[in-house]
Amino acid sequence: MRRMVTPALPAAEAPLAAIDMGSNSFRLEIARVARGRYERIDYIKETVRLGGGLDANGQLGEEAAERGLTTLRRFATRLQGFAPAQVRAVATQTLREAKNRDAFLLRAQAALGFSVEVISGREEARLIYAGVARLQPSERTRLVIDIGGRSTEMILGRGDEPIRAESFAVGSVSLSMRHFSSGQLTSQAFREAQVAAGAELEEALQPFAASHWQEALGSSGTAGAVSQLLIAMGHADGAITPDRLRALIERCIAAGHVDKLELPGLKGDRKPVIAGGLALLYTFAAQFGIERLLPAKGALRQGVIVELHERLAAQRLGDGTASRGDRRDATVRDIQRRFDADTAQAARVRTVALALYRDLAPDDDEGARELGWAADLHEIGLAISHHDHHRHSAYLVGHLDAPAFSQTEQRQIAAIVLGQRGGLRKLETALSDKRFARQVLALRVAVIKCHARGAVDARALHLRADGRDRARLSFSSEWAAAHPRTLYLLEQEVEAWSKSGAYGLTLRASPEDWT
Repeated sequence: MRRMVTPALPAAEAPLAAIDMGSNSFRLEIARVARGRYERIDYIKETVRLGGGLDANGQLGEEAAERGLTTLRRFATRLQGFAPAQVRAVATQTLREAKNRDAFLLRAQAALGFSVEVISGREEARLIYAGVARLQPSERTRLVIDIGGRSTEMILGRGDEPIRAESFAVGSVSLSMRHFSSGQLTSQAFREAQVAAGAELEEALQPFAASHWQEALGSSGTAGAVSQLLIAMGHADGAITPDRLRALIERCIAAGHVDKLELPGLKGDRKPVIAGGLALLYTFAAQFGIERLLPAKGALRQGVIVELHERLAAQRLGDGTASRGDRRDATVRDIQRRFDADTAQAARVRTVALALYRDLAPDDDEGARELGWAADLHEIGLAISHHDHHRHSAYLVGHLDAPAFSQTEQRQIAAIVLGQRGGLRKLETALSDKRFARQVLALRVAVIKCHARGAVDARALHLRADGRDRARLSFSSEWAAAHPRTLYLLEQEVEAWSKSGAYGLTLRASPEDWT
């Protein structure tokens, strides 16, 4: 049997990089996590205003897109020499909303040289809390607020664990564009902005009420900028209080227009969105009883690095595909429990699918991890209906809140799950990606082999690449004679791939001993 070759992982103390593609700014953080300590090596922030380029139809405009791509090219220069395993780039609310996000993501990945993932609002909130918990540890119950350009995250947590995490589609950029687009700073505009923000946040009033937490922290972006303003104005602690927010809003109204606004420490890139940020902060203070909001040390980018470090550590403990300790594994187990999945069958399919995939792509650990999770979850749709359960499974995988998974990962795994049975025309475009075609092929053959839902020999079948876009499925003559029904289904599988034209499959019975 061919031995699997696992590419070398970065050293345990190698530098890691996180790119936070926010709605207002893009940030690059390079850091090292060693012996429990977080050590920043470099930090670059560029104002991009990606969120300002989103039109009323949800299309990201070319001017904003090019600003983002230019910044990513600069980041790529700094990241020369970094391996893919050392870098994780995440995109947030603007690309969650953008209808043409896939086209932009292809360009972004080409500019950066690394893959880019879109994460859900709740996943963003969870990672924000991970960053705060690592850089500012505490056993007190805390409310963490992160006001970004087009979304605001609220997290209730204690120690390292978030208790509740939510994301709301309102931020400093979107609120400023809606209520201060002309640059006029009036009391009426501030009142309207606060009402709009309050309406968006109203459902959070009970779960995040002051009775549930002991201290409040403001992470990154708006909270950090306002805290720096207050320090420049003589408030050495930088604490954000209702009185201080009122004083800042009054100075804005007195100025009358953004262009005339003069506040000590207010940077030029922050000036166009400061009014929306102040309105949001004051809404939080008034509605959630926050008497004192302190700036937090951690943010999304630190959370990304901390979790990337944990993932790599988990892979070093495993065999390159098991990823023991990876938070995504815990999420998959939770989903299996939630939908009462047949875990024994899922384990059989996983084992066979991974053995087949290793035959085709022995070095592709990331592809194998995706395939393993798809196998784990391929039958959860049975909780809805036996008919077309693969479609139900794919929908659930693609749309569930799945902590530690990005939306990009969920969509990829959902597509593999969708391909587990039935015709292949539904995946016609995606199958042009040879990795994806091989993942789908391995899962389909594994499902066929395990169709009797009993014990199986994972090495009875072997896949071999037969050119770039063909594979050969081999088995012993004895196995074929003992499993005529499975052989019949495999012959039907050959026909399905032949009709698709995307990838070729042939069968070959051989007397060779595969054990």
